[in-house]
Amino acid sequence: MAYILIAEDEQAINDLICKNLKLVGHKTVQVFDGHQALASINSDNFDLVLLDIMMPGLSGLEVKKLIPQDIPVIFVTAKHSVSDQLIGLGLGADDYIVKPFDILVLLARVENILRRTKKNSTVFTIKDCKIDLNSRTVTRNGEEVILTLQEFNLLEVLVINRNFALSREKLLQLAWGFDYMGDTRTVDVHIQKLRKKLDMQKEIATVYKYGYRLEV
Repeated sequence: MAYILIAEDEQAINDLICKNLKLVGHKTVQVFDGHQALASINSDNFDLVLLDIMMPGLSGLEVKKLIPQDIPVIFVTAKHSVSDQLIGLGLGADDYIVKPFDILVLLARVENILRRTKKNSTVFTIKDCKIDLNSRTVTRNGEEVILTLQEFNLLEVLVINRNFALSREKLLQLAWGFDYMGDTRTVDVHIQKLRKKLDMQKEIATVYKYGYRLEV
């Protein structure tokens, strides 16, 4: 679990990000203008800051200039030109996400930065299984479970997006790659293998006529 500041002046977007970060286990604080963002960062110890660029008071760019460089920052903004992205990244931001965005992409970017900065645990315990995303190993009751490369890729996507209903098409996209042209039935086959190897018949739940969800 990480402690994340969401600085976004649009209430609906702020609430959407907050809801989904909490769903995967993070703790959040919401602010709605640049002055609130700067005050929160100066008074608290956040693991990551999601920073809109166009905010009342101080812009996200101004806030970034005024905070310590070692605080991980993702700009989340409607400013989409290459020059805008270069300016944001040039200020030392760790990532730059353009609105509108896929919430699963945002969660993946957040997970990547937290993992890289060691601000978030990469070991997850579900039922009697311990899943280590860094070492890409799984143990069950202390005994290693051997997964194929693709089985682990699928498990990793389910873990990162825990409690989210993921369509078969989205699982293909995230676990097999954007260029994979396989039949969605391959997802069902791999899900059955994971359920059997990890004894997670209930935890890896079927979402009727849609896909699957890892319930934790």
